[in-house]
Amino acid sequence: MVLSEFRAYRRIDMLPQNDLGASLYKTWSDKEKREEIARLVEGYRKGLPVGILCKMAETIAGSRKRARNHLLALMTPAERQAAIEKESGGVQLAVRELLQ
Repeated sequence: MVLSEFRAYRRIDMLPQNDLGASLYKTWSDKEKREEIARLVEGYRKGLPVGILCKMAETIAGSRKRARNHLLALMTPAERQAAIEKESGGVQLAVRELLQ
C-alpha cells in the first residue's frame, strides 16, 4: 500500500466515528433510548457539560424534537433554567431550544 492509499484508508476508517453512535442508536427501542438519556441527565447532574448532554440526547433520540421531549420529562424546570443560564452565546441558544 502506498502512502496516499494509506491516508485515504485512514480517512474512510475515521468517518463512522463522527456519527456519535447514531447508527447504533437507531436500532434501540424507545425505552432503551429513554434509559440512556436518563443516564446522561444523571451525568449532567454530576458535572457533564450541558452542551454534551444536549448533543448526545439529540443523537440518541434521533431528532431534536424527541430529544426535547425526553429532556423535558427527565429534568426539573429549575434544572433546565439553570442549564440555560449557565451557558452563553451560540451554545445557550442551542441549549435553550432543547430545554425551554
